[in-house]
Amino acid sequence: MKNKNKKQSVYTRSAELVERVFSEAYYIGKASAAKGVVASYIPELAKADPTSFGLYMLDEGGGSLSFGETETRFSIQSICKVIILAAALKYRGFRGTFDHVMMEPSGDAFNSILKLDMRSNLPFNPMINAGAIQTVSLLTDVLSFDELTAFARELCHDEGIALDEAVYKSEFESGDRNRAIVYLLKSKGVLMADPDKTVDLYFKMCSLSVTARSLASLGLVISNGGVDPLSGGRLIESAHVRTIKSLMFTCGMYDFSGEFGVRVGIPAKSGVGGGLVCAAHGMGIGLYGPALDPFGNSIAAVQAMEHISEKLSLHVFDY
Repeated sequence: MKNKNKKQSVYTRSAELVERVFSEAYYIGKASAAKGVVASYIPELAKADPTSFGLYMLDEGGGSLSFGETETRFSIQSICKVIILAAALKYRGFRGTFDHVMMEPSGDAFNSILKLDMRSNLPFNPMINAGAIQTVSLLTDVLSFDELTAFARELCHDEGIALDEAVYKSEFESGDRNRAIVYLLKSKGVLMADPDKTVDLYFKMCSLSVTARSLASLGLVISNGGVDPLSGGRLIESAHVRTIKSLMFTCGMYDFSGEFGVRVGIPAKSGVGGGLVCAAHGMGIGLYGPALDPFGNSIAAVQAMEHISEKLSLHVFDY
């Protein structure tokens, strides 16, 4: 017997409805940007225009929607943690990764060292700075920065991804807290590579230049179980995708992850450069809005995604 109350699948919605909802979301996000502020603790990021906003969607059938500044390049920042985790799972395996970093939400700011210093020798998860730096240490002697960049280009369908030298220089000069994290990990005997090489590779990965469009491509690959819908090739193992999506859902929005999970309910990862990648049902969504909320997430992107999820019933627990 068919369940007549089952919510409409995203695949059966009209293209006109989807386009209207995304258009509404763009203007909602754009209007909310004035409530946020750009990141300033990395001086180069403070130069971004806080009114900028872009929203890009790719679906599994090859359709796309674009609103606003979707080709503007910005630094990937913490969204690189998704790519770093995917690479660690590929080259180190599940146990070889999670023997060195935990899988629990921290409930603290992304750059906090409180729990690492007081409660655990291992970082709580790969989506906070301490966890990402620890994960990078698993790769430092395995992959070069050029090889990791090539992996990012493949996942994002963007050959233009490259090191933003100005952001990297700014990261390097202002990154004392991340240096403190890497040396705290070393002092606990858990870091798996040279601390200076590790933190430098982390700075470089955070300084990769992306667009809202390339983040939508990354989201689509993750949404599609690790298979590139355009080529049909497998880029990430399906079991690894399940792990990545789980950690994006529970930890991907810093200490706003719980509320984002309730309000939006889509695996996502943000970055203080203003980017947001979402792996929604049947689609990848990339957003750019450098004005941030108090948690370090793009305020425009969060508002836009709440509208999209509600109107298209994209929450993972909608049924």
